[in-house]
Amino acid sequence: MTDTRATRPPEGETRRFSPDLAIVLLVLIWGSNFSVVKAALRVFSPLAFNSTRFVLASTLLAGFLLVSGTRIRFDRRDLVRLVGLGLLGNVVYQALFIFGINGTRAGNAALMLATVPLIVTVLSVALKHEVISRAGWAGVALSIAGIALILWGSSRGLHFGADTLRGDLTMLGSALGWSVYTVLSSPYVRKYGTLPVTAFTMWTGTIGLVAISVPSLLAQPWRSVGPGAWGGLVFSGALSLALAYILWYYGIRHLGSSRTAVYSNTVPVVALIVAWLTLGEVPTWVQVAGTAMIIGGIGLSRLSRRTAAVAEEAVPPE
Repeated sequence: MTDTRATRPPEGETRRFSPDLAIVLLVLIWGSNFSVVKAALRVFSPLAFNSTRFVLASTLLAGFLLVSGTRIRFDRRDLVRLVGLGLLGNVVYQALFIFGINGTRAGNAALMLATVPLIVTVLSVALKHEVISRAGWAGVALSIAGIALILWGSSRGLHFGADTLRGDLTMLGSALGWSVYTVLSSPYVRKYGTLPVTAFTMWTGTIGLVAISVPSLLAQPWRSVGPGAWGGLVFSGALSLALAYILWYYGIRHLGSSRTAVYSNTVPVVALIVAWLTLGEVPTWVQVAGTAMIIGGIGLSRLSRRTAAVAEEAVPPE
């Protein structure tokens, strides 16, 4: 089995392109994806869109692994758990993600999803997988306060069902789902490597997504889907999922997980700017303050030297 763990490459290994440039491209793709998905959902039903883009992404990822010569082998005793993790990390998480973004603003969705490293840290501490410093806890508290401001700014008073609150809470649910997946899958990532586990769980999740999406796929008026919506689906599947996995893996391998994770802090900022320019989602000052607190909290928690690497590699696909 080819060792594809997320570690720095040997000295002298040739880099085909700049890893920093690769992660900058990744941030631009992920930051834009929230607005792309939001626009595409005006035409597609959520489940039809999500299952179709996952079929595309899974096919492209399989092609990449075939061309790269990466072989995926797991112990039989681990297969059942990996299948379960695939369903959690892709069916449950992706269902909450797509319905959440359909019910809130693209910028809000990006901010809610940005909390994943913090949730992973808290879960890891609760399970005694790691110890967090005072600076780390301060970062968690700051981000939670930022989330509260975002929710308050969205609901104009925290009334359930008002404005975007339901969508925001659904996005938080998706962040929790991905965080649980990350914590539970971390032993298998250390054992088999990031890319094999990611690919296998994506393929498993794709099968599950297609299975629950059959009614939506049959009801989707495919003939009414225009070039713009198709372009959004291709962007979200080919770039935001398939290419993003490759870029993220490439960045971790050449830059290390900590440096790569720092770049991900800018995804919500890019998402807010793109949503502002393309969807006209002008944030309120309350939400701007909440954004600063969330990003500041994430940065503060990652400055803690005692936070585990699993929290740094927990950025979810979008």
